[in-house]
Amino acid sequence: MPIRYNETSYLFRNESSGEMHGLIRLRQFTLSEGHIICRMPQLEEEFEKALDLINYVMTTLDLKDYWYRFSKWDPKNKKGKYIDNPQAWEQSQKVLKKILDKNKMKYIEAEGEAAFYGPKLDIQMKNVYGKEDTIITVQIDFALPERFDMSYVNESGKEERPIIIHRSSIGCYERTMALLIERYAGAFPTWLSPVQAIIIPVSEKSNGWGEKVLAELNTAGLRAELDDGDESLGKRIRNAEKQKTPYILVVGEKEQKDKSVAVRKRGQGDLGATKLDKFIEKIKKEIEEKK
Repeated sequence: MPIRYNETSYLFRNESSGEMHGLIRLRQFTLSEGHIICRMPQLEEEFEKALDLINYVMTTLDLKDYWYRFSKWDPKNKKGKYIDNPQAWEQSQKVLKKILDKNKMKYIEAEGEAAFYGPKLDIQMKNVYGKEDTIITVQIDFALPERFDMSYVNESGKEERPIIIHRSSIGCYERTMALLIERYAGAFPTWLSPVQAIIIPVSEKSNGWGEKVLAELNTAGLRAELDDGDESLGKRIRNAEKQKTPYILVVGEKEQKDKSVAVRKRGQGDLGATKLDKFIEKIKKEIEEKK
């Protein structure tokens, strides 16, 4: 103990009329989940580790305008909505509050927002329409150990019930993707961009060098595309700019001879020519550092 499982699962939810909206709320969605089975004395440490992971993800994705909601049960509504185990509710909520206060986390308390099987910590954000959404949640579950008759032998040789933490690291993929699209307005940082560089040959004569540049970038693990279409050079560059591609690499006979690429960077314009190996070194460093 603890025993940790993880899964990426498809979930289905019959939303009320008018609730579905783009990628924010769907009938079918994809969830990254973790399930941690631990002893009650391990609950605090394991919950803090889940918080560390969430903070890392949010910092990495540069999502900042979020807050914590301590979702508690409503003791006046014991039947139907919640597992009727007041002692377990009070104990688990006490531990969760201790964790939040110990880490000096700012949170709001929301009575009646807990899951039916235990209290939870929700990470809340407002989407572009101003509606509050739960992005990530960490839940304490004392119902499943009972339902599955789970037990372990403690240091005194006696059987005890474990407790389970359900946690997500990135939440619902689709909703997080929608928030990132809103956050960056499509201008993703290079490390996150679906296409990190697009190669545009000046003319058909340079298509061969363009294909070699593409192969080199792909071999280096970079997401790149080649636009060797029939449209004019200017129009192909404008198309790439409209797609908010981080790097546009223009290649002609001169670049082929020098084994270089003419670099255009989103937001900075023409940066001039540079050797292909130097460009690959630079962009890989930018991606690694997640600038």
